[in-house]
Amino acid sequence: MNVIYILWLRQLKRYYRSRARLIGSLGQPILFLIALGFGFGPIFQKAGQGSYIQFLAPGIIAMSIIFMATFSGIEVIWDRQFGFLKETLVAPVSRLKIMFGRTLGGATVAVFQGVIVLLISLLAGFRFENFMMFPLALIFMALIALMFTAFGTAIASVLDDMHGFQLIINFLLMPLFFLSGALFPLEGFTGIISLVLHLNPLSYGVDGLRFALGGVSHFGIMLDLIVVGGISTLFLVIGGYLFSKIEI
Repeated sequence: MNVIYILWLRQLKRYYRSRARLIGSLGQPILFLIALGFGFGPIFQKAGQGSYIQFLAPGIIAMSIIFMATFSGIEVIWDRQFGFLKETLVAPVSRLKIMFGRTLGGATVAVFQGVIVLLISLLAGFRFENFMMFPLALIFMALIALMFTAFGTAIASVLDDMHGFQLIINFLLMPLFFLSGALFPLEGFTGIISLVLHLNPLSYGVDGLRFALGGVSHFGIMLDLIVVGGISTLFLVIGGYLFSKIEI
């Protein structure tokens, strides 16, 4: 447990030492929130869907979490190139504990990021449907963060090139985000698009977060919890296995 705590704390210190990283990571969510929220807001309202900011904010919070969580995996490649990972892996400690500590650290940072974007959303006009559901929102934030931190660690465990990691992650994350219902309602789709939306694990994370914050759900809160919790566990297992196979 001491190793897990130390690695968790190290991830937090890494993040908060870099003010540029903190400010830069907020740029994209704020841009999406303002440009889309106020740009498409009148159209969304005329279509009888209500406030677009109210609909959009949970999706943007999820976006900030998944990008921060996934790109924390690049630190595995960074540590491998500069020797810190070798020093860690040769210690008489289970590699699973090392991976779990790093994953918890990256996920915690991603959840903090999500909370910051939530506060910015409140300034932009978003309002809680029921503030008592905020703990449930934190649970979904944590599950999404764990899922994508483990995902990023799994990808980084089989790569040794930071540029290649960034290209692959962007190639995978952008479709997952845009086809998750974060920017548009899931109702009305049929055929292959509907199938993709239902197979996308992020769809259930966004839906659960939207229910916790806004009181609206497409799939149902229990199905959201089961899918997001199950996929998070699966990614942790896969990430732990691939991390344990890293050669130093």
